[in-house]
Formats: sequence, C-alpha cells, structure tokens
Amino acid sequence: MTGDLREKIAGEIALSNDPGKTIRKWREEFSVSQNELASSMDISPSVISDYESGRRRSPGVGVVKKMVDSLFEIDEGRGHPTASKFKAEKTDDCIIAMEEFKSGIPPGEIIGAINGTVLEQGGEDRKIYGYTVVNSVKAIMSLSSADYLKIYGWSTERALIFTDVYFGRSPMVAIRAHPMKPAMVVYVRPENVDPLAIKLAKLEGVPLVSTNMEIGELVARLKELKEGK
Repeated sequence: MTGDLREKIAGEIALSNDPGKTIRKWREEFSVSQNELASSMDISPSVISDYESGRRRSPGVGVVKKMVDSLFEIDEGRGHPTASKFKAEKTDDCIIAMEEFKSGIPPGEIIGAINGTVLEQGGEDRKIYGYTVVNSVKAIMSLSSADYLKIYGWSTERALIFTDVYFGRSPMVAIRAHPMKPAMVVYVRPENVDPLAIKLAKLEGVPLVSTNMEIGELVARLKELKEGK
C-alpha cells in the first residue's frame, strides 16, 4: 500500500499545475514541518519554502522522490500514522471504470465527448489526466475518507464521474471534506441537482457537469477519447 501511495504523491506533484501548493498539501497531510522535511532531505528549510511559494523552479523527479521518501521515513518514525490513515479498504465494488490519459486533456473536450451540461464552471485552465466512474450509492455506503485515495489513481487531476445520483449533495460534501480535490465532477443522469452541490463546487473551484448519456456509451466515449490521444 505504501508503494502505491508514494507513487500517487510523486505523480500528483509532478503533474500538478502548482507543484509548490501540492508539496505543501502533502507535507501538511503528514503533519511534517518545513524544518523536519528539510532536515530529513539534508537541505536548507529555505529550499522547501522556496518550492512551496513558487520562488524556486518546480523540483525534478529526483528531488520529488527524495521528498516523498522523506515524508514516509518521518511517518515511519512516528509509527505510520498517516500511511495507516490512507490504508485503502476494498473499493472495487464501487469503481465501474478507471483510466489514465497519456497526456492532459482540456475539460471542454471531455464535456463535449459525454454531451455534458456545465452546472458550475471552474478550473478551465486545468488539464485532466484520467477519469474514474463511481457508483455513488456504493461509495457512500462502503468508503471511508481514506478510501478515496484509490479512486484518484495516479493523479487528482482527473474527472470523478458519479452514477446513481439523485440530488448530488453527498458526493460534493465528501469532496469538500477530503483534502484531495478532482479536476472535474460529473453526475450521470441525475434526477435533480441540489443547489448545495452547485454551491460546494463553486467554493472548491471544481467544474460540475451533468450528462444524460447512458453509462455504457459514456465509458465507450471516454475510451475513444483516450485512444485518440
């Protein structure tokens, strides 16, 4: 599990539009200070500060790996509190489809491919690197907060697509509560969308989209989009 989590964190930093912000998010998630991380990496705390503030260029692959390894070494010394928190339980039952794109795709292309209707705009300048289709009822019934880690695959820069949506409040409440945020949220054939869901999407700066496409066709369209890139 820790290997998957290490890869996920490293991939998210590397693919992020704001690597410094992502580094800070994960450092704080591990409850590690800049001084602690710098000491573990044998560098100056000002270097960590410069990365997080954007004053220093985005770190290379080697630096990111060392940074992630240091977070886990510190966590191990404390008894694995953060790694244990993110230990995923079985999520296969609620994941209908999950793919990674070879390169980032503009949100508009995905919206067009699924005949989507934008309910709340946001994040138009972000690229989307994958998607996960989730049965929202099963997810609500079986997933803990830490289980959302597996739903995000290689990166949070992805579309989370929820089926069996009635009012759409619960998925957005879960997203609001969790430190990881997707690049887009899609509701498949919702009966109605609660204004609170739209408000939460606006607060998080996450585009919220609905589609009336059948799930089988939707997954097929997304696979075509992936193969065409």
